[in-house]
Amino acid sequence: MTTATPKIAQIATSTSLPKWEPATWEDYLRYRDDPTLEKVRLFFNQNYLFVDMGNEGINHASIARLFAMLFYIWFTCFPEQTASDLGGVLLEKPNTQAASPDIVLYIGEGVPQWKPGESRYINLNQWRVPDLVCEVGDTTLSSDLDEQKKLYANLGVPEYWVIDVRGKRVFAFRLQSDGTYKLCTESVALKGLPISFLY
Repeated sequence: MTTATPKIAQIATSTSLPKWEPATWEDYLRYRDDPTLEKVRLFFNQNYLFVDMGNEGINHASIARLFAMLFYIWFTCFPEQTASDLGGVLLEKPNTQAASPDIVLYIGEGVPQWKPGESRYINLNQWRVPDLVCEVGDTTLSSDLDEQKKLYANLGVPEYWVIDVRGKRVFAFRLQSDGTYKLCTESVALKGLPISFLY
């Protein structure tokens, strides 16, 4: 018996934009473990899967690198805060959620460490959630502000930014006690940083 990557691959590789599709955790694992798929970002939440295939565009890449530089400058100016930028590492809460944020930022202690023999993914049953995740919204802005926002809230990520490349703005959200995000004007992860300074 052969295992085929689910029909979502046909949708994700077509000329239309990717979208969330009904799927199982096993479907997600087939994508994650498929050695023939390169440059794929995966998101799984409440039995829905989002597959973003292909290389990042020029705008997306330049903005993501710009924000990485911003974090470097910020933490150079405030050395009492330690931080680790883990780029676009895959976060997993096995059987329920998975995400491939554009930017993953851990502040302080408890940063995931890879050990030989372990998977290259961050298992959120073993490690704490990041303090901040960011999505660079070039072609996926509507999903970044809807389904992916719900996904990161379900994971318990305290702060979530959506960088709107075309609109030249940043939406910053802080997790509330009821498990939902609310827009904020100042970062908690980068203490005291006004969000209005970001674009």
